[in-house]
Amino acid sequence: MAHHKSAKKRIRQNEKKRIRNRHIRTTLRSALKRFEQTLEAQNAEELKSILDKTISIVDKAASKGVIHRNKAARHVSQLRRKVNAFLTASPNA
Repeated sequence: MAHHKSAKKRIRQNEKKRIRNRHIRTTLRSALKRFEQTLEAQNAEELKSILDKTISIVDKAASKGVIHRNKAARHVSQLRRKVNAFLTASPNA
């Protein structure tokens, strides 16, 4: 157990950050899964709105430092590629 006042404070801070990071990471994973489910359901209108929400969540996770900004960029790129492939494959959507 920590004996110094600063070490005790650091433990408290780390616990708060761990809880915040876990919440953000869980939200991110859920958003990515929701996007994949919508893509599999082949619902073009809903897919566009889900894409915007998912990209927003990815960007927030990167800005908070939960994921690296390059990883966030990679996620966004992959999401957009999947949407574009879906829209070009189904011209009536």
